Amino acid sequence: MKAVQVAGARKLEIIEKEKPVITEQNQVLIKVKMVGICGSDMHIYHGTNPLATLPRIIGHEVTGEVEEVGAGVTKLEVGDKVVIEPIKTCGKCYACRNGRQNVCNEIEVFGVHLEGGMQEYIVMPDNLVHKVDSQLDWKEAVLIEPFTIGAQANWRGNVKEGDSVLIMGAGPIGLCCLKIAKAKGATCFITDLSEDRLEFAKSWGADVTINATRVNIKEEVLELTNGEGANVVIDAVCIPKTFEDAVDIVSPAGYVVVLGFDQAPSSIPQLPITKKEVTVVGSRLQTNKFPEVIKIFNEKSLGIEDMVTHEFPVEEIQQAISLIENSPNEIRKVVITF
Repeated sequence: MKAVQVAGARKLEIIEKEKPVITEQNQVLIKVKMVGICGSDMHIYHGTNPLATLPRIIGHEVTGEVEEVGAGVTKLEVGDKVVIEPIKTCGKCYACRNGRQNVCNEIEVFGVHLEGGMQEYIVMPDNLVHKVDSQLDWKEAVLIEPFTIGAQANWRGNVKEGDSVLIMGAGPIGLCCLKIAKAKGATCFITDLSEDRLEFAKSWGADVTINATRVNIKEEVLELTNGEGANVVIDAVCIPKTFEDAVDIVSPAGYVVVLGFDQAPSSIPQLPITKKEVTVVGSRLQTNKFPEVIKIFNEKSLGIEDMVTHEFPVEEIQQAISLIENSPNEIRKVVITF
């Protein structure tokens, strides 16, 4: 069977490997139908993801169909449409004991530390396989994993009805954060450098769009919030400057949610954090967000049908990568089909 493997920086290849088989009672064999290409996949391809081990079959935004179940599996059946939860944890460390398994000391992420889903078949433990409504289109189901990232960011920022939320960056993750925040009843402002992305964000429910090349973001947000600042700032741009701006723009008693992995330091004084008693939190992967997001998707209440802009068969993975690299403002989500 075919699989997409990154062997080294910019070394992408379609390999042939043996079809996996079930070896444990709790395992599920999934026929992969569609896999989204994420920013972290691109970082692995570029050789800039410090967490990835190579060579690696990439892909963690995966949807497919159950082809076989182990003898101990009771909640899934052959033919079920499913998505995978791509994290494996120890269940014993402090984080796991406190319901924060997404930052487990021994976490392994499929597509980063373990072989991912960009292959024709994958075997997964049943607790990491979630059934979705059979009426969901594959292009909807494949978005569930990235939307769990948006749900996690909103949870970490304690977003609630009536809050003002500033989302920095109108890329795929920023858009996921936007939809979840709007579903919670927040007023949402979103920034970007691209008018096309901002226009799409507006169509997706953003109350105000802000082009960071044309206006001062802080001044604009202060005006929009009567001088208060945004109650929650979600940084989906993830560079040192946006982190600095987030702490400056957030309101007293507000939350700054950091999504980035940039290792470059930011220059942030203590005063604004202490004076405003700001809560600064990281947000990584997700914690038990699949049931919440699947419920919303099954209800078809978000309106996300136009998120996927490009589909490529697995044989054209290199063309898909080139499109993402060369025309980032023309895409929202690129998916690979099997």
